[in-house]
Amino acid sequence: MRALLIRSRDLSRCFAKMLGRRDLLKLLTVAAAAGLDPRRLEAADGPERLLAFEPLGNVTLLHLTDPHGTLRPLYYREPDTLIGVGAERGKPPFLTGAEFLQAYRLAPGSAEAYATTYLDFAALAARYGRMGGYAHLATLVKRARAERPGKTLLLDGGDTCQGSATALWSRGEDMVRASNALGVEVMTPHWEFIYGMDRVRELFGDRERRGLFAGDFVAHNVAQTGWGDRVFRPYTIREVGGVRVGVIGQAFPYVPVSHPRRFVPDLTFGIREDQVQALAQELRDDRRVDLVVLLSHNGIAVDLKLAARVHGLDVVLGGHTHDALPEPIVVGRTLVVNSGSHGKFLSRLDLDVRQGRVAGWRYRLLPVLSGAVPEDPDMARLVADLRRPHEATLAEPLAVSESLLWRRGNFNGTFDELILDALLKRFDAQVAFSPGFRWGPTIVPGQTITLEDVYAHTALTYPNTWVREMTGREIVALMEDIADNLFHPDPYYRQGGDMLRVGGLTYTIEPARTLGRRIRDVAVGGRPLEPARRYKAAGWASVGEAAGPPAWDVVAGHLRAEKRVRLDPRPRVRVL
Repeated sequence: MRALLIRSRDLSRCFAKMLGRRDLLKLLTVAAAAGLDPRRLEAADGPERLLAFEPLGNVTLLHLTDPHGTLRPLYYREPDTLIGVGAERGKPPFLTGAEFLQAYRLAPGSAEAYATTYLDFAALAARYGRMGGYAHLATLVKRARAERPGKTLLLDGGDTCQGSATALWSRGEDMVRASNALGVEVMTPHWEFIYGMDRVRELFGDRERRGLFAGDFVAHNVAQTGWGDRVFRPYTIREVGGVRVGVIGQAFPYVPVSHPRRFVPDLTFGIREDQVQALAQELRDDRRVDLVVLLSHNGIAVDLKLAARVHGLDVVLGGHTHDALPEPIVVGRTLVVNSGSHGKFLSRLDLDVRQGRVAGWRYRLLPVLSGAVPEDPDMARLVADLRRPHEATLAEPLAVSESLLWRRGNFNGTFDELILDALLKRFDAQVAFSPGFRWGPTIVPGQTITLEDVYAHTALTYPNTWVREMTGREIVALMEDIADNLFHPDPYYRQGGDMLRVGGLTYTIEPARTLGRRIRDVAVGGRPLEPARRYKAAGWASVGEAAGPPAWDVVAGHLRAEKRVRLDPRPRVRVL
């Protein structure tokens, strides 16, 4: 005991310049509870420091979103480019790299910098390791619940059941079972719909009955075409720490146009701002709740606009755009939280709720550093059981990467280039297209690319490739349409995803201009694109019909042939 006290005093002196007394005591308590070696805390940048949290008030909201089927830890590089338009430009969440670090007062090279930016990613990945994983998430969730019995509520913002081979092959069941084991209490959907409505009902139930999911599945903005009857319960009310908490579910508003219509043939979606306002009022006036939370899959720009126009929302827990915000954005009296993706983070928001008002709050975006947060053994066993039948298939080595391969960012990432190269080669095409998906792990230099990694970038229920002739005019129109989805000045008209990934061509874009005027200087094979000329084009993941081999077969075949790949960033897009 004496030795421990001496060590604690030494640590106190060591950290005195960096931590307040309360934070330091909390840090030591957290480390002891986690079974961590106190000597590891000697590093001022110790990841354990990031787990310290001084409890506040009577309600703790725990939020994760967009795990995309990621049961185990992964590398995931945050974007290098996030362009805001108009008044958004240069402000959170449209900040990356050094600007992001400066805005949130984060030190370059720190664990926080690694978790939230693209800077020095390969080197910091070697230092801090993989992030996320449900076994590590479970440790943090159980710790919070043990610390705050009866005062916690765990919410998942959706995009949970898609993004991996095991999620695809089990049609989402593996993730629902993991979510149940994690103790997710409320969820709202987006990619969950790609298995079709019958499967959604099996997994999550509907307004009348429950499914496999043990929590409450809420989505006020999903209704039957024509009659307008809601398919799911619009909200749930939970008693948390003596506080009545109303949670409104906001599914992704553009499911019918972002995915094949056949998955939701008789349903309507939409933002339904007026409905959100009516439900917030109903919860306050008729259901006598003390706290109103919107569990949203809108994307953060939509959430910020919605929070400014709807009265009575205390908290918006948002997802879809994968933004990892170290601090909530405060809009009037509403706290807007976004918690990243792929299980890299668990948001903790402590609230002091008194007489139906938030009197105080404290927040931390907890990075789930798998090397610093031990696995929960029960969840680790479940994940192993879920994966065991597929391990040999998933582990097939395809090639070794000699460079960093990533996807996230407004424009082509290097993993996108890999997919595009595979399409161009397979179909002997002049141009290739790949969706601007935001999900998919990062591959670090020297890492073996496995079949599991390829599925983690292509696991859709509409993965088929296509090849056809397109005129130059059609190519530009397609690019303009996607650019408008991403850069429309009104967030309510943005339908998600990043810019269409393109292979075989280069172009200039002016995001601030209007539809039909953003794209120019398009060149194919180094020559100016001719509007009337026909080009051989290939792609995948079409919302229309496509009959080519699935993208994972095309990419895996390409990698098996190449054996080693090196893809450095290509000067494909000029942004004005």
